[in-house]
Amino acid sequence: MTKNRKLETELITCITEHKEHVYRLAYSYVKNQEDALDIVQEAIQKAFAAADSLKSHVAIKSWFYRIVVNTSLDFLRKHKKLTVMDDVTMEAITPGSEDAYTNIDLERALEDLPTMYRSVITLRYFEDLKIDEIADVLKENTSTIKTRLYQALKLLRIKMNDDTLVEVN
Repeated sequence: MTKNRKLETELITCITEHKEHVYRLAYSYVKNQEDALDIVQEAIQKAFAAADSLKSHVAIKSWFYRIVVNTSLDFLRKHKKLTVMDDVTMEAITPGSEDAYTNIDLERALEDLPTMYRSVITLRYFEDLKIDEIADVLKENTSTIKTRLYQALKLLRIKMNDDTLVEVN
């Protein structure tokens, strides 16, 4: 098997194994089913076009996730479009209940976070990536990701506590 054919096979395997995850990742940015599908399709095209630039086959998953994140961010910049996701839509696209945003307060708090924090939270807790994988996806060093994760969780705690306090009074 030639090197290009082997790379193509590995890329197809990666895309197939992670298709639901990358779709949810794209959806977490654009909050629209059709746009998320378009982003995934564009990311797949970009991945095949740039496959020769992949230095390590071991990093193919984080490399592809990075393409999906960048394509999602490009889409948002082009369309300057942010929408709120409702629970019914989220449940319809998730394969299992464990990945659904069941807490509306959490969903609102996540929406209020700046993109750099929301990305880290989404990749870590909803896509279950490790810190070093998130660093690869976002092209940041590991300590930056740890700091952003800590700050994001702190902001979420503050937001969630503030909402709870307001509702109690």
